[in-house]
Amino acid sequence: MLYLLKIDLKKLIHYRTFWIIAGLYFFTLGTAAASGMEFLKWLARTIEGFGQSININRIPLYHFPDVWQNLAWAGGLLKIMVGILVVISITNEFAYRTVRQNIIDGLSRSEFLVSKILTNLLLSLTSMVLLSLIAFSVGLIYSPGLDVRYIFNGLEFYPAYFLEVFSFLSFALMLGIFLQRSGLTIVLLLNAYLIELIIKKNIDDYVPELIRFFPLESISNLVPMPFARYAFQEIQDYISWEAVGIALVWAFLFNYFSYLKLKKSDI
Repeated sequence: MLYLLKIDLKKLIHYRTFWIIAGLYFFTLGTAAASGMEFLKWLARTIEGFGQSININRIPLYHFPDVWQNLAWAGGLLKIMVGILVVISITNEFAYRTVRQNIIDGLSRSEFLVSKILTNLLLSLTSMVLLSLIAFSVGLIYSPGLDVRYIFNGLEFYPAYFLEVFSFLSFALMLGIFLQRSGLTIVLLLNAYLIELIIKKNIDDYVPELIRFFPLESISNLVPMPFARYAFQEIQDYISWEAVGIALVWAFLFNYFSYLKLKKSDI
């Protein structure tokens, strides 16, 4: 399995666009996740009355245990960037016929797909590790007290974040394999949430119980939006096993559909 990952990474290591987008993604992930409190302080300095109406220092945005869920949810918003990276990677395989060359050189179609899935797993794992380190660091900096009971309470959101990113990358990979054109695939990927939202709005009054089974909805449900608690609203501050199960099924289906398309394609 490791040699398949090495094959795909070897193709990416000299690809300049990959490093540019990957660098932008991880830089944005790090800075956006770590600068939320500084952004609030900036608002307090620049907007008259903002600091008086809201006590910035009393918002436990980066306090343990809130920081784990807050940053896991915020980090999930940026997965579209690495999704675009995956789209460019797979569509280039078709554009430059490297997928054909790999198969001529002895790689089976299933092994080619596994190499891409392993790369997605590596990207998801790297995102999870980076974001968890940022959350732990800013939690240590901003938390008023470091009670061990709270420091690691909420860490379970990071395996869920890993699954969220991996499921979305599997979706991006499937779109790239089916469409095989980077521009068209990126446009569809960027509009996928809008398309799903329109469908959900049209069935909400008839079969609302089906909405949680929609692919992108189920992926988003892995880490619930936490910030309503600062407006004294009740939130879901735990991982739903149902959401995990649905997302796992979709991740499997995305990759299985990719396999079926590769198996039948004339490449």
